[in-house]
Amino acid sequence: MNDTGEEMAPAVRSILDAARERSGGDTRVSVDARSFPDAVAAAEADGRAPVVAEVKPTSPTTDGVVDSDPVELAREMVAGGATALSVLTEPAHFGGSADSLRRIRDAVDVPVLRKDFILHEAQLDVVEADLVLLIARFLTDDLSSMVDAARERGFQPLVEVHSGAELRHALDAGAAVVGVNNRDLTRLEVDLATFERVAPDVPDDVTLLAESGVTTPADARRMRRAGADALLIGSAIMDGDVRANTERFVRSERATETDETDTETTQ
Repeated sequence: MNDTGEEMAPAVRSILDAARERSGGDTRVSVDARSFPDAVAAAEADGRAPVVAEVKPTSPTTDGVVDSDPVELAREMVAGGATALSVLTEPAHFGGSADSLRRIRDAVDVPVLRKDFILHEAQLDVVEADLVLLIARFLTDDLSSMVDAARERGFQPLVEVHSGAELRHALDAGAAVVGVNNRDLTRLEVDLATFERVAPDVPDDVTLLAESGVTTPADARRMRRAGADALLIGSAIMDGDVRANTERFVRSERATETDETDTETTQ
């Protein structure tokens, strides 16, 4: 890990401290990945808003713990039209595990993202996934080598950024899939305008995700208008009927304001 020199929220600092101590796997992982860009294109062709639904048992920014079977949650998300899944593997703060990801990936046929705080190469060798999250803010000196190391194993690296400077760093590292996180990890505050500021500088040949803060279909449409190829949605899907919630976002571009009001009234 590289220190950004910025003051981190205590929760984030705790997550990073724990991540430093976690080891990698015993053997090098080799993955035959399901193509995320192809899945996004297929969703678009089918008239669906491409949604990456997140299996998230808990987090420092949510209350309580979801104790439902993660495989059943994943199946319901896919049944609701999810283009891909994001699965937390960070154990201490998000309740995730490599075993949950392994079981989920065996149970579904869509691309699966491993979402974790990966700080060194050995931590890539924990579990097979189709995409792996690399956070530019925490890999300031090592991002390019980590992108290469992920690709050597067959992963599609999703490089997460929060600013124009981080985007340039990601593109210089060769990122082909970029996520703009609307949550500022220094303060844990969410602002959808973050994506709108960064997105115009993303090249057309890069697959672009909007991450965090999408809580309504109106938010989804706003991010899509700003250039998001796909939307990573966690809490708004996990809170309640995950299949119905996934469907709501998948059809967000076809929904009218009346549809949304009726749906919100019945939930």
